[in-house]
Amino acid sequence: MTAPEATSTRPYMLRALLEWCTDNGFTPHIAVRVDRNTQVPMEFVRDGQIVLNISYDATSGLLIGNEYVEFKARFGGKPREIMVPVANVMAIYARETGQGMAFQPEEGEFDDGGDEALPSPTPETDDAGVDAPEDRVVQLVTAKSDEEGSDDDKPRTPPPAGGRPALKRVK
Repeated sequence: MTAPEATSTRPYMLRALLEWCTDNGFTPHIAVRVDRNTQVPMEFVRDGQIVLNISYDATSGLLIGNEYVEFKARFGGKPREIMVPVANVMAIYARETGQGMAFQPEEGEFDDGGDEALPSPTPETDDAGVDAPEDRVVQLVTAKSDEEGSDDDKPRTPPPAGGRPALKRVK
């Protein structure tokens, strides 16, 4: 297989990090960009995104295939079928530690030209203005921490309110 014909590493990384979270007793969450190909409860979507708990305790029939993440879960006490294209998964992380991986959008990933599509993100570039690699490892850090650490461990920007995880790029 040549590089252009190779399959995406994203579903493999999702499965691996789900297993790592489960083995360590953490709660895996995925951040998803919602578009017309995403089947999620729209009342919980904020700014075109939703965060989903994909732990085995919170889901039924979880399947992370090469094209879709599928499962059943309860939202507000109502059972719902969830189907998310793997390409729409922006990050997977452990709720308790914030450790995980964020993914760069693939070229043309959200540009389907349909009227129903949500706004497409602009591709990120590194400091030299060159497109960033497809998958870049980042550490998700929690905004509020009870642990005392060195100044290097703390985020450089003010954390968002609510104690939600924030992305920190690791180069």
